[in-house]
Amino acid sequence: MKQETIQEINRFRDERHWRQFHNPKDLAISISLEASELLELFQWKGNEEVVGVRTEQLQEELADVLIYAAMLADDLGFDLDEIVRKKLEKNSRKYPIEKSIGRKDKYTELE
Repeated sequence: MKQETIQEINRFRDERHWRQFHNPKDLAISISLEASELLELFQWKGNEEVVGVRTEQLQEELADVLIYAAMLADDLGFDLDEIVRKKLEKNSRKYPIEKSIGRKDKYTELE
């Protein structure tokens, strides 16, 4: 995520004096709650009933997840690009192409 976007998120929060409510625990809870709202859009429906149909709602819920994640990362001093790259590197070792291509198995089940 661009640093300018993170600054805009923090400015929005700070203009409303909400920083006092945004500690790591509550931000983590908020990520989970917003992810549940995103998931709720799919409850009892197939992909075709949601994707391309409820685009605005999907975008809004996904944005909420990302906003809280960005605030949490920033508060903890984590660089989002760096931690994502590190996780991708770790996952590439856990899921080598030759063992995982086209498979949905967990890395512990790859042969």
